[in-house]
Amino acid sequence: MRNEELKKKNGQVMLLTVLILGGTILGATTIAGYLMLQKIQIASNITNSTRAIFGADFGLEWEMYRKFVNAEQEKPAFSNGVTFVSVVAEDGSSIKSIGTSGKTNRALEVNFVGVLSPTP
Repeated sequence: MRNEELKKKNGQVMLLTVLILGGTILGATTIAGYLMLQKIQIASNITNSTRAIFGADFGLEWEMYRKFVNAEQEKPAFSNGVTFVSVVAEDGSSIKSIGTSGKTNRALEVNFVGVLSPTP
């Protein structure tokens, strides 16, 4: 009878050990998967952030071209999905441009200091 009780306890200990190890491995795998997902999202956002910055930069250059060279220039469109919105201050002292790529927005602003006159 004593032998049967020991076998039963050994079986219970082994089952409990397997369950604990399985839970630990499942938890570690879940955490590793979550961390990898975050790293993939960050890498994706870097690409969108770069595109948005270049879009905002182009918006500034486009507005300055319109201000100093050709006011009739039409707004161009990008083929990669980047968009920009540029705003010129009422007094013409600054230009703000916001570039957008995916869900990422980046803004740039240029301020004109001193007297600037458009070239003829």
